[in-house]
Amino acid sequence: MENPGCTHAWRTLAEKPRTMLVNFTKMVVKLGKDDPRRIIHSFKFGFALVLISILKYFRPSFYAFGDNIMWAVLTVVLVLEFSVGATLGKGFNRVLATGSAGALAVALRKIASYSGDKGKLVLTSVTDLHNQIASNVVKLAEFLEGFRDEYFNNLENTAEAENDKPFLHRYESILSSKTSEETMAVLARWEPCHGRFRFRHPWNQYLKIGNQIRLCAYKIKALSVFLLRSDTTPYEFRSRIEEPCTNIIMESVKALKESSVILKNMAKSPMPNPHVANAKNAAESLKSVLRTNPWEGADHLEIIPVATVASLLIDLVFCVEKICEAVDELANLANFVPSELLHRGTVQPISDNDGSVHVISIAE
Repeated sequence: MENPGCTHAWRTLAEKPRTMLVNFTKMVVKLGKDDPRRIIHSFKFGFALVLISILKYFRPSFYAFGDNIMWAVLTVVLVLEFSVGATLGKGFNRVLATGSAGALAVALRKIASYSGDKGKLVLTSVTDLHNQIASNVVKLAEFLEGFRDEYFNNLENTAEAENDKPFLHRYESILSSKTSEETMAVLARWEPCHGRFRFRHPWNQYLKIGNQIRLCAYKIKALSVFLLRSDTTPYEFRSRIEEPCTNIIMESVKALKESSVILKNMAKSPMPNPHVANAKNAAESLKSVLRTNPWEGADHLEIIPVATVASLLIDLVFCVEKICEAVDELANLANFVPSELLHRGTVQPISDNDGSVHVISIAE
């Protein structure tokens, strides 16, 4: 038999949304009768927000302004008022404020250009993102150089010795650099063009390079663990893979340093490519050594750390290749000048005492 109390409870619960809807409708109708302009204003406000929000989904406008297009939505929220006069007034104030801020930024940039390199460093967030990415590439190379020297020797790695090896920790700042790089990329888009950083400079490509650098840094973090525990692995085990591993590290370091030079000088160079190819060949040689099982008959607990290091170095070659490809893509997108143009001589006119001028031509 059906419970009357339960039925009444369900009926009350079902009627509650309908009651809320009826009350809301009555409130809207009353508001419309009291002041119909408010209803019209609500529709105008919603229509304006819809129109300006649609721009985010148009690829041309999104590529031109990126995430900054959301400022257009905020402008509608802040500017649109109940009356036309109030809207025009707030709109004019916002335009005036934006224009004044832009003019102030250009003026500060001009003043900084007269104060030398120190002023530029203080006022420019662009020489920050650009230099940070180049510096992070160097940090990877420095760790690999230190790893090669420390891992393939017969010395003990103690806690005291670790404090004397800054390369072990310098790369760690890369692991948490994502937020700062994204912030600097957004700020860089708003700066006026200067030097070789023109309008529409591919700042997003720097973020792509940064992501590849972080992936490489995670591989390095794993390598650092085995470096600190290398004394638990017999040196004779490490020595059997020393030659191909050393070749991988040396060629990877050269490729990374060349990529850093490309970033710093903003000059194209084909030099990283041969080093990446050499590193890949060394990785294939290491794979061949591993297939021959050079530690046959040894304790598995002693083999696993060495084999893991070899596997990480093989994966590292792929990471280095991706970094070099991203840097090369940036060089093409930003129209970096060929590196050979940076090494040409400069022609200086020489005047004799009689006032005549000689022109000196320097061959390439």
